[in-house]
Amino acid sequence: MLQKPRGTRDFLPDEMEARRAVEWRLREVARRWGYREVCTPEFEDLELFTMRSGEGIINEMYVFEDKGGRKLALRPEITAAVIRMYINEAKVAPKPLRWCYYADCFRYERPQKGRYRQFWQFGVELIGADSAIADAEVIMLASDMLDTTGVRYELKVGHLSFVKTLLKDVEPETQRKIRQQLDKKDFEGLEQTLDEMKKPDLAESLKTLVATQNLSEAFEIVGAIPERERIEQTIGYLDAAGIMYSLNLGIARGLDYYTGIVFEGFADNLGAENQILGGGVYRLAHLFGGDDVASCGFAIGFDRVMVSLGETARTKDTVAAIVCTPETRNRALEVARAFRSAGIRTEMDLMDRGFGQQLSHAAKTADFAVIIGQREAASGEVTLKDLHTGEQKTVTLDAAVAGVVASGSRG
Repeated sequence: MLQKPRGTRDFLPDEMEARRAVEWRLREVARRWGYREVCTPEFEDLELFTMRSGEGIINEMYVFEDKGGRKLALRPEITAAVIRMYINEAKVAPKPLRWCYYADCFRYERPQKGRYRQFWQFGVELIGADSAIADAEVIMLASDMLDTTGVRYELKVGHLSFVKTLLKDVEPETQRKIRQQLDKKDFEGLEQTLDEMKKPDLAESLKTLVATQNLSEAFEIVGAIPERERIEQTIGYLDAAGIMYSLNLGIARGLDYYTGIVFEGFADNLGAENQILGGGVYRLAHLFGGDDVASCGFAIGFDRVMVSLGETARTKDTVAAIVCTPETRNRALEVARAFRSAGIRTEMDLMDRGFGQQLSHAAKTADFAVIIGQREAASGEVTLKDLHTGEQKTVTLDAAVAGVVASGSRG
């Protein structure tokens, strides 16, 4: 028997309905903030991804050659594709551009909890606004989006200028090693690396920076930096908006990608792989032949959000099952149309079951049975049975529809 490819999943209706409910809440938040949806191809020229990340990323990607000999790749992320689209399609559009997307990505890596080879991201890109309030807007939107999912999370905000300033005299290869140690909070390794370089004071400064929750103290550690005013303004806007976050000025991941403010979200119930959001200020367009436009964005790991939410209670559609005889089926079709026109999920028997069998099946799958026998067909009424309470009554079609609508969704 054929199985699905490793690292992919099948989603049955209950799970798809849960995923769509969260997805549409995210879409609604993006809409309220003025972010409009865009879509890029699922595969792009391989160079789009290797130009920024180097050839080493190929081992983590699904790469193929088409019949014309072109080297292509399934997208491992979407930001690069969005910036490529900006250069191709919207370079002269009025700024700023507020764009969002929901799409699947592909990475060839070892599957584990919250990490798959096909996974979905909900992301936002703000293109063409280079200011503290622009940076703050994207972080506020990220917070609003995580709030709407219902996930329990911690938002951490930092700025790369702090680490960059402390490491300015360290050669690039060693900088990468130190950043990895900071990211993993491997302070023992950090001390060893800097002891070997005869820079023990730098190790202490980095550890103090990572630990501080005070912006003024951070500036005292690193000294004067050109970005100070913008950093203080951005943090001030977040505080004014009441955003719940903690400072993490030791965020070092993505130093080659991001250029300023950075932020990350971490959720419960995910074990070691608990990051559900990452973003910041970046400049990519000039690498792809465009202008050196400022951008700020983030991506939410949608699958990790769903794993973190777990088996939470969710609202299900109210279901009405039409129960009829062969002789009353034409009337039943009219009744079903009326219920569906009112927005009620309505199902009819397609298996030529007997009257009793239809009721038994409805008890397993529906909330209400709408019964149309010879008497109901003759009178123009229906018998409405609540399958949870057993209560039933014969009423007009309009009253039956209104009664089901008034009952609300059943959990």
